[in-house]
Amino acid sequence: MNKAQLVDKLAAETKLSKAQSENILACTIELIKKAVAKGDDVKLVGFGTFSRGKRKARTGRNPQTGAAIEIPASRVPRFRAGKEFKDMVN
Repeated sequence: MNKAQLVDKLAAETKLSKAQSENILACTIELIKKAVAKGDDVKLVGFGTFSRGKRKARTGRNPQTGAAIEIPASRVPRFRAGKEFKDMVN
């Protein structure tokens, strides 16, 4: 399912217009991204938790030359599915 299909289903379920549904979805995603970027966790009970993780610096390889390169440490977004969501998938 892509974003347009999700908006269509959201509009049908909530009886809102597609424009309103798209705006709600866009705002929700933006709020989650801002919170995680700030370092806060976003916990949606039954669905999962969005958080920010750390990736250590490491040595990698350039696939073209095979030369060793240093990959710097970075922050990455993480998602951990909730129990209810995991059970639904299984």
